[in-house]
Amino acid sequence: MRYCDALTSATGYGYWVFPPLDIRLIWDGEQVFWSYGEDESWLPLSATDSGAVQFPNYAAVFDGVAPEFLKGCSPPFLGAMPELGGVQMWTGLLAKTRPGWSLSVRSPVNLPAISGLIPWEGIVETDIWFGPLFTNFRLTKTNVPVYVRASVPFLQVQPVPQMAYQDSTLNSYSCIEAAGLEASDWNRLGEVLLPHPDAEARQGAYAVTVRKRRMCPVGQVVVKDSKP
Repeated sequence: MRYCDALTSATGYGYWVFPPLDIRLIWDGEQVFWSYGEDESWLPLSATDSGAVQFPNYAAVFDGVAPEFLKGCSPPFLGAMPELGGVQMWTGLLAKTRPGWSLSVRSPVNLPAISGLIPWEGIVETDIWFGPLFTNFRLTKTNVPVYVRASVPFLQVQPVPQMAYQDSTLNSYSCIEAAGLEASDWNRLGEVLLPHPDAEARQGAYAVTVRKRRMCPVGQVVVKDSKP
């Protein structure tokens, strides 16, 4: 898998986000409970603001650096959602991007999922919205503890240009039958389908082509020094 350029490019696109600490979650079908550290006692989560919990001992840290008008407004760390089995967690991060760019928040690409947990994916336009980077997920098992470990990537955050998901971009496509392919299309397809005397060279051709393009992007001209 590590030699497949398409796979490694997808895996490496963006940034891994790790949970701020080890926690345990359990859902009894109606209410969500959590625990952390060596304490095995289960604490209830509520879908109301008053039921959300702070990261252990963080509220005082936040008040120590926040301006006066924001003291007491530390973002909650964990809370239940109105949807059954739904949980919201603050990653501990604030997010801001340059104009025209958003953040796609999703589960880590090509890594095994956390058993009993499904993150909801979202795209946040963080060029105009600056705030805590939260994630929402759903517990899928009842009466079974779900372990979220700080040493395992929990999310993958990917910068996305907003033009990539605008309707004008997504609606700009066409579908044709095979008979409508041009000669140049058939020639390119032949490079993939025709037998090749060197199978290993065929397998690595795509990766070589992609890496060369990354070294010399479209529209960029590389001029080599000429020797006398």
